[in-house]
Amino acid sequence: MFIQTEDTPNPDTLKFMPGDIVLKTGSVDYSSKESSSNSPLASRLFEIDGVSRVFLSSDFISVTKETHLEWNNLKPSILTGIMEHYSSGLPALNIEKEITINESAEDTEIVKQIKDLLETRVRPAVAMDGGDISFCSFQEGIVTLQMKGACAGCPSSTATLKMGIENMLRHYIPEVTEVKAAEL
Repeated sequence: MFIQTEDTPNPDTLKFMPGDIVLKTGSVDYSSKESSSNSPLASRLFEIDGVSRVFLSSDFISVTKETHLEWNNLKPSILTGIMEHYSSGLPALNIEKEITINESAEDTEIVKQIKDLLETRVRPAVAMDGGDISFCSFQEGIVTLQMKGACAGCPSSTATLKMGIENMLRHYIPEVTEVKAAEL
């Protein structure tokens, strides 16, 4: 198995691409070993000292390290952990449920437009950087989004939200006045 790696805009996060399916649908973000109990892959990676976050998507894994550590020391252990996981035959998630955009009958036309723009224009671009984004709410002109994976805690995520996503949403949907990150 040849696993490719890519840098992300977040210097503490690397994107690992195993060349195989990681998740069939959606994405999952783990910020601690305790939260990863339903994922054999994420649990294995949290066994490595210095791993602070694991993000699983359809075809990549983003791993965030503790800031004071160097990638040269961690990367070989992470690559080994991913290879061992795939060799084990275990799934990435014990129970992989269908993950959808969370569209509901109560969604207003504006919320549907926001979700559609996020799905078609934003998520693909954010995934290229090793992350994901999900809609939380739209109230009084303010769109709240949750940044995941490499985007969570990334120094440039605020600029991405304000300069990129906010400008695009305001252009297409005049009712949007601001975009902010969800408080974790």
